[in-house]
Amino acid sequence: MNTMMENQAGYDTPSPRRLLQRRLARHWKEQWGIIRTAADWTVFLYLIIPGALLGGRYYYGFWNEPLPKWTMLLPYALLPALLALLMQGGILLLLHEGDLLFLRQRKEWLRTVIRGGIEYSLAVTALKITAGFLILLPFLVRAYGLSGADTGALLALSLCCGTCVKLLAHMVRVQKQGWRRWLWMLLASWLPCGLFIRAAAAWSVHPALLLLAAAGYAVVAAAALRARLRLHGTFLGDVREDFKQRMKIAGLLLRGVIDKPRPTRHKPWIFRKSRPLLRSVTPESRLADASIKAFVRNPGHFKLYLQFTGVGAIAILIVPGMLKWAVCIVLVLLMASWLVSYWKVFSSEEFIALLPFAKERKADAGSRAVPILLLPFSLLCSAAAAIPLYGWWGLAVFIPAGAVIGIMAARVFTAFRLAR
Repeated sequence: MNTMMENQAGYDTPSPRRLLQRRLARHWKEQWGIIRTAADWTVFLYLIIPGALLGGRYYYGFWNEPLPKWTMLLPYALLPALLALLMQGGILLLLHEGDLLFLRQRKEWLRTVIRGGIEYSLAVTALKITAGFLILLPFLVRAYGLSGADTGALLALSLCCGTCVKLLAHMVRVQKQGWRRWLWMLLASWLPCGLFIRAAAAWSVHPALLLLAAAGYAVVAAAALRARLRLHGTFLGDVREDFKQRMKIAGLLLRGVIDKPRPTRHKPWIFRKSRPLLRSVTPESRLADASIKAFVRNPGHFKLYLQFTGVGAIAILIVPGMLKWAVCIVLVLLMASWLVSYWKVFSSEEFIALLPFAKERKADAGSRAVPILLLPFSLLCSAAAAIPLYGWWGLAVFIPAGAVIGIMAARVFTAFRLAR
């Protein structure tokens, strides 16, 4: 009721600019209210203030003290990649559901609100990119030797690219759905960010080329803004995306409390025909087969597996020399431990308990399922270690090495942790 009264009062404003100001004020009030539900003034007092002081001390040290040795090992392209992460996200248009009835006939009012929301969102993005750039600035200057002109041109390129990516990605989100959205996002977001990282790394000491690339992004951003203001027939998509942006902070705060509901599917994405994966028809093989399919079909487990695989591969690529193999073995052991824990949870489920399986048979099934799940991770980690060390010979080394490491790690953990 209060929200309806506020909406009705909002449409009584004398001008579109006043309506825009009210919507911005209400948005800030909503976001602050969401934050206050999770943190009060004591949290700000005891966490944020000491954290800011500690961060300021570290930042001062980065400028005036010797840089940590690990900063010399980082590739320069990693810093533009961090800036590219800050360019992601949506645009808040400050539209409400009631606008479909009250503002659709007032084209100028609707245009003013949309333009104001876009300008506000782009300003917030520019502030985020600038803040991230300032944090990375001591590393750019002291570790990589960039001059004032180089850093200024890189900042200009980052701001123009961020504006371009925001607008292009927003137009895809409000017009496309399903797999078409992800396909168009490759062109709207990932491709511009990839070109930005490439240009920033290749022309780091050529400010004129960086400014030329920034001008190109600015031209595309201007064309995208003009197309967005002329876009028609996307009101429902605009409102849907606006709701997602308004609830983003609430979603972050509730991520660890409430599970995200999953859509009901009549058929899974993977293993749609449910054919057996293992040739053997023994009960142990059937149970191992079911556990593998359940793992891959579970979005939470499969996503965590892919995330750990990506982070592990990057960690192996970063460390120097023969430490790559040591890190590879440690990561495979960690993954094997997690997969054995998954198997123990799976084998203790109620529907599994109904089956007449003894402990020995369950342990045998786990001993077959865990190595199969572990093998892709082990092979990828082995490739990340072998190929940088041995070049072309690494292509012949990583498969047998990864298989041996994975099988041995799986046998060790299944032998000690699965009850027989």
